[in-house]
Amino acid sequence: MPALPTPTHPRIGVPALLLPLVVLSVLLFTSPAPAGEIYVSSWSGAAIQGADPVAYFTQGKAVQGSKDHTLQWRGATWRFASAGNLALFKADPERYAPQFGGYCAFAVSKGATAEIDPKAWSIVNGKLYLNYSPGVRDTWARDVDGNIAKAEANWPALRQGLAK
Repeated sequence: MPALPTPTHPRIGVPALLLPLVVLSVLLFTSPAPAGEIYVSSWSGAAIQGADPVAYFTQGKAVQGSKDHTLQWRGATWRFASAGNLALFKADPERYAPQFGGYCAFAVSKGATAEIDPKAWSIVNGKLYLNYSPGVRDTWARDVDGNIAKAEANWPALRQGLAK
């Protein structure tokens, strides 16, 4: 009996039905270009895609930082909306920097890294957590304590891998 024809992508020969799975796997299991342990968006060249980390705490929302107020910290460029926010961060960066190097907290809880949407954020026990999207943040929020615990357990190995 002859083999049944398999639809393939004309350029790469991957069965057309598998192409969406291949693309999804690449998106889910590849890391964005890191600057050491801090996620830096390739298009903005800055941590948190240029959002001001202090503003999450002081204004309760994502606020775009300015190229006029920047700081180099842990191998990344951080932007701030004001000189005052820059001064606050400089005095205590660990207080304001996002957890897990600014990578998606839910992805880190699953043992991976992923880029973030600066508008998908949460502050839990005084710490800033970012997520890939508002939908992912909502999924993460269903078990905040459990996801934070898993992410904290996974982060040391992920962090070490990013430093290579």
